[in-house]
Amino acid sequence: MAEQKTKPTNTDVFEFIDSFTTTEQKRKDSHELITLMQTVSGFEPKMWGPSIIGFGEYHYVYDSGHEGDAPLIGFSPRKTAISLYVFTGLEAHEHLLENLGKFKKGKSCIYVKKLADINLDALTLLMKETIQYVQTKYEKH
Repeated sequence: MAEQKTKPTNTDVFEFIDSFTTTEQKRKDSHELITLMQTVSGFEPKMWGPSIIGFGEYHYVYDSGHEGDAPLIGFSPRKTAISLYVFTGLEAHEHLLENLGKFKKGKSCIYVKKLADINLDALTLLMKETIQYVQTKYEKH
């Protein structure tokens, strides 16, 4: 089985933000997201792979047998948009996106141009629900 590429690293989160972000707005939004995600999750920020800032961790095993580790929630301040890893992608959780604001959705990722485009209360609720779901589904025995 292929080795998982996205795993925790020892890269400093704040040095990453300063070197990776291309605008002052993206730096500001990244710092605000760190504060918010740390508050909601209760975990310190940690780099996952070369460009994802994650909070917490869980171990997943799919029906296919594929398994690995991933952050409970996280984000990446990419060039075109901030990728938010805060959504399960499940139809049952679609209602959590209703009041979020201006975003685009991938399979289980949300893309925002800037934090001012979204409702932070709705984002907070989304993160709490996602963390609760993931921790329940992939609970360590």
